[in-house]
Amino acid sequence: MSIPEDVSPSIEHLEHLYSDHHDWLQGWLRRRLGNAADAADLAHDAFLRLLTTPRYFSSAPEARTYLRTMANGLCVDLWRRRSIEQAWLDALAARPEAMAPSPEHQAIVLEALLEIDTMLRSLPPKAACAFMLAVAGDMTHKEVAKELGVSTRTVTTYIAQCMLHCLYLEARQVAEELSGGDTHVTSVSTAS
Repeated sequence: MSIPEDVSPSIEHLEHLYSDHHDWLQGWLRRRLGNAADAADLAHDAFLRLLTTPRYFSSAPEARTYLRTMANGLCVDLWRRRSIEQAWLDALAARPEAMAPSPEHQAIVLEALLEIDTMLRSLPPKAACAFMLAVAGDMTHKEVAKELGVSTRTVTTYIAQCMLHCLYLEARQVAEELSGGDTHVTSVSTAS
């Protein structure tokens, strides 16, 4: 069914989509994740996305294909987030208890790690790798260039891209704090 772009799906269409496919999607997610609570959360998130970015589907198979693809991406995000959380918990466990940061500080660091992960995934893979090697690996630009098989100048460009994204994240956070979370800062585009 072809719908003009300026017409959004009706509430009734979204209600039918939910009633026709929610149980199926939640079951698919439960089998994929092995956890009913996570499946319920992600199914809920998938339909929330459809509320914020509505779509029409011409058939049930088309709707299920779209929902399964979206849900698969949500699963990957969940696993990535949990992997980062576990790495942070492992790093905390390796510290002496007296040096453990406060629960508030732990939450702030975890949030920052998740934002950095999101930022790195939005960059070309070599740029993200260059940034990680230079910053986390404490390598020189020359060492990173040799590791990646690129010029030192290219490494400098990659790291500059990453720093620009870091500044964007910081600017967005400051703007949200100043406006009480109501500001939308447009994303920074990068050329590879």
